[in-house]
Amino acid sequence: MELEDEVRILASRVEVYEGLNDPEILKQCIPGCEELTKHSDTQLEAKVVLKIGPVKAKFSGNVTLNPINVPEKFSLEGEGSGGIAGFAKGGAEVILIEDGDETILRYTAKADVGGKIAQLGSRLVTSTSKKLAGKFFEKFAEVINEQN
Repeated sequence: MELEDEVRILASRVEVYEGLNDPEILKQCIPGCEELTKHSDTQLEAKVVLKIGPVKAKFSGNVTLNPINVPEKFSLEGEGSGGIAGFAKGGAEVILIEDGDETILRYTAKADVGGKIAQLGSRLVTSTSKKLAGKFFEKFAEVINEQN
């Protein structure tokens, strides 16, 4: 499954990049996030509760950031396990484009799921993933805009 979208944020590229690396901001924005721990500048650990169709699961996972070409571009990879509900793994490429005093955040994300979640069907998983990504970036833009 692949997702692409972009969002306009009323902040500089540096402020947006710093927000994407702030565990407190990310915790507020990730749907279902119960815990987010930053182990280093490139390693995060998360505990997230998600409901996809009839399946509700608590995922524990790790995210690794690849900070090449920051703040204009970076990538991340992660994987998580939801016990009997299954697993998810994937990554994203994020591009931050300066546009005056604002920033366009463009992303392309890929994900694979397995276990009970995969049995729900690709349309349900894809639509839920798009909804969750939309909620994350909508909330992220709101939090960053409030700080400016």
